Amino acid sequence: MAERNNNGLCKGNQKNIQILYEKFVILNKDLLNFGVSIEELKEICFSRKKTVCTVQGSEKHARPAGWIVAVTLVGAVLVSILLKIIFDSVIRSTLGTRCLLPNNYFIWEATRPETDCGMCKDVRSVLTFENITRDEFRNYAYSSRPMLVKGAALHWPAMQTFTYHFLKEMYETVEGAYESIEEECQILTFKTEFRSLEDVFAMPESRVLLKEGEKPWYVGWSNCHPEILAIMREHYSIPHFLPEDAEHAHMDYIFIGYQQGAVMHIDYISRLMWQAQLRGHKTWRLVPPPDCDHICTGLSFRVEPGDIVLVDTRQWYHDTHIDAGEMSLTISSEYG
Repeated sequence: MAERNNNGLCKGNQKNIQILYEKFVILNKDLLNFGVSIEELKEICFSRKKTVCTVQGSEKHARPAGWIVAVTLVGAVLVSILLKIIFDSVIRSTLGTRCLLPNNYFIWEATRPETDCGMCKDVRSVLTFENITRDEFRNYAYSSRPMLVKGAALHWPAMQTFTYHFLKEMYETVEGAYESIEEECQILTFKTEFRSLEDVFAMPESRVLLKEGEKPWYVGWSNCHPEILAIMREHYSIPHFLPEDAEHAHMDYIFIGYQQGAVMHIDYISRLMWQAQLRGHKTWRLVPPPDCDHICTGLSFRVEPGDIVLVDTRQWYHDTHIDAGEMSLTISSEYG
């Protein structure tokens, strides 16, 4: 993650990155306007050798000439922009994810390395533990196998103290908390109309509680403000079963809201991930990378309050769905 004294360099690079991102958004929209689906974008950018972005065509799936021209144009522009991305990667490796391009499926799929399908070859279900110790977990700690540790967070004070209103009050009373989201951290607004965390905490109470007639909402954000992080960590701890020598992130995430959680995606993060379900019930659906479709299968599992999920979200495509009428609230972080 970006250190505070690096923010100036990161911001100086941000304008050029934003321009590149906007060009990709336009190209993506042009493809979608031609009738290309997200699944077809995956086909366009996926090839076994992962050396170029190619079009896998067939008579059965033949497209109009205009579509082929659009794909060719995207491929040409992609090469030039990828050169810029490669140049920037030196800076990104130093500064962390704050300098990364915003979520963009086309970029991600074109640059994602080929997967070692051993990570999912024999996986048919989530590996579930109860009352597991650090020594017992040692052999699984750095695995890509999806794991669920039942009730591991039930003793955390956050199970009772963390609510929408607790989080709102914290951000409204700590100086610079909102600004830290804009300048150093990240907010994920998913399908909502919100543009900032202030928007999230300004919604009417009827929508907070998802009263009849109100629109569902689901958001997530990272916490890199030191005072905010210190307050939060008074209410929970690093999962007790993780290795003592594991490297832990100096940034945690909150996800909160109703109904449809995160849409199908992979995460571009540097470490493995754990997520504690504090409120509500959530169903995870995992899908192997397209490289491994011929070897691996998808799976799903349901998480209850107090459970901790461990998924290598850098390799498993995943989405989540919350039980109807329930508000879900989770804490998530990285380790490695």
